[in-house]
Amino acid sequence: MTDQTPALQRPATRAARLSAIEQALLTRIVTSQSQLSQILADQGIEVTQATLSRDLDEIHATKTRLADGTVAYALVRQPEESASANPDAKTEQQMNRVLSGLVTSVAAARNLVVVHTPSGAAQYVASVIDKQPIDGVLGTIAGDDTVMVICADDDYAKQRAQWLLDVVSKG
Repeated sequence: MTDQTPALQRPATRAARLSAIEQALLTRIVTSQSQLSQILADQGIEVTQATLSRDLDEIHATKTRLADGTVAYALVRQPEESASANPDAKTEQQMNRVLSGLVTSVAAARNLVVVHTPSGAAQYVASVIDKQPIDGVLGTIAGDDTVMVICADDDYAKQRAQWLLDVVSKG
């Protein structure tokens, strides 16, 4: 996340805590449970060490040696996902494969990106977008054939609309 992205407000639920842990592991190098506990505390999420251990196990986080030799927590990925060294290219490739036949139009409107799909496909498209760590994207809302992608600001919306068009047009 960038400094311009508003901080997420999370409810005090298990699902929100797991989501916060996953987000922390995807966006930061976390080398210890105490570091992760502090990251969560900074977001207003208090957690015991035992609960944090169970949560890490549940989301299949493991300690992995990074390229620089640091040992840090990482989410277990499918072999295909870990093969790519460039996460942006990996994200684009996955999204192209899944979304290329499902996105029929894209338009930016202020801080929103409006994505049209065939009837019945919007919730699936929104889910695919939500599962990717895309800078400047706060979340999605889906209807039957339309997805609204909520961005941090108007500039992000314009950038993400063009990016999404480029991604689904490849191939």
